[in-house]
Amino acid sequence: MNTILSLKKEKNSTGTFYVPPSRFKSWVDQVSFPNQLCFGSRRSFCTVSPHPENKEEYLLSEDLWKVLGIPEECLIHLFEKGNSLHIGPLIGVFTAGFTKDSMRPIGERSMYFAKLLSAATKCGAVGFVFGAHQINWEAGTIKGLMYNKRGWYRATVPIPDVVYDRLPNRSSEATEQVSNTMKKLQSQYFTPWFNPGFFDKWTMFEKLRVDHAVKQYLPETVLNAKSSVLSQMLKDYEQVYIKPANGSLGLGIQQILKPANEKYYYCRFRSEKENRLRRYTSLSRLLKTQYPNGLKGLIVQEGIDLHRINQRPMDYRVHTNKNKEGKWEVSAIAAKIAGAGSLTTHMASDGTVKTIGELASEFGINKQIEADLMEASLQLSRAIDAKLKGFIGEIGFDLGVTKEGKIYLFEANSKPGRGIFSHARLKSEEARTRSLPMDYAIFLAKSAIEKQLVTTV
Repeated sequence: MNTILSLKKEKNSTGTFYVPPSRFKSWVDQVSFPNQLCFGSRRSFCTVSPHPENKEEYLLSEDLWKVLGIPEECLIHLFEKGNSLHIGPLIGVFTAGFTKDSMRPIGERSMYFAKLLSAATKCGAVGFVFGAHQINWEAGTIKGLMYNKRGWYRATVPIPDVVYDRLPNRSSEATEQVSNTMKKLQSQYFTPWFNPGFFDKWTMFEKLRVDHAVKQYLPETVLNAKSSVLSQMLKDYEQVYIKPANGSLGLGIQQILKPANEKYYYCRFRSEKENRLRRYTSLSRLLKTQYPNGLKGLIVQEGIDLHRINQRPMDYRVHTNKNKEGKWEVSAIAAKIAGAGSLTTHMASDGTVKTIGELASEFGINKQIEADLMEASLQLSRAIDAKLKGFIGEIGFDLGVTKEGKIYLFEANSKPGRGIFSHARLKSEEARTRSLPMDYAIFLAKSAIEKQLVTTV
């Protein structure tokens, strides 16, 4: 049994958990009754009884409500393991960048987190947002941020059943307090923690290029390239992209071009929110000006002759998520068309977003590309999942497609940006990218509960 039902407070009894008659009958038939109730890391003895009004809902006496630290009446799952019942699950969304603004407690990302917690509620889970500084290790509690129809509020809850990592950037992840929190929750509480860390472009490339199922999607990529290697790549491809191995959002990317029929080298980059193009008489002069410190820590990637819309290159953002069964699925696809003179399709560089349907109706692009992108993204998701440690629940892919229809992987992001979802026709996809992580969190929590040793009291 894994039905989502309402959990309500009962004020006329003590130490009792009331369940629908069908659930209670299953224990009568087994002649075995649970006697512990768990919420996150908290547990308490209890007596189980059939619902006094035979309703399909759960009732919990007020004293247990306080002991377990349940913040409010809600929809829940009920998982059974041995003599214990686990309600919730309790999902902690881990992040940084909190403010003192009660209306926007996580700054500009507050609306995203509000929608995420609302998705958790609909999925039958109790969600909250927290940072490393909000944990009381001695009490085993967290003063987390909750959200309901009335807005944001704070509540003290137990250590969660599962943690969804939504740290905003690498610098927040690198702090000692954050890394200690991750280690402590996983080692002392065995809390499943999914989507930890940020992908490193070079590490990802090295792992994927030895995988026969996906190496076809990889453009030639070199780390710490020497000028002679760069020169040869420009002869082979006439264009390359140079970018930080651990960058994101298109920051720091430069495009080097050397058309075969020209003697000049060109560098396209973005500076102070403007797209720039410089011409050089030699590669050495270009490197001396654009890269005075050399190419250490940078990757050089083969330039792909992308399919173009009105002479502007286009690539695709594909989101994949694990679902309530722990299986990968595609949750969103959109095309990104580069802005005038821009070297990337990022919206911050004046790029525009189109749905697959719009590409077909406005530009006559074959909708078969959607199936091809989905297949490539699922293959890449499974390959990455198999090669990296920890739980991965979502990936954002930037994929390029040539005029001939060949697909290339440019980037894979563990915490994909959400700029494409400002498009009016991607609202349902945006909602799925919020509900699926909650479904996967419930899957992880249930799996962790099933692996626990049975407690006999």
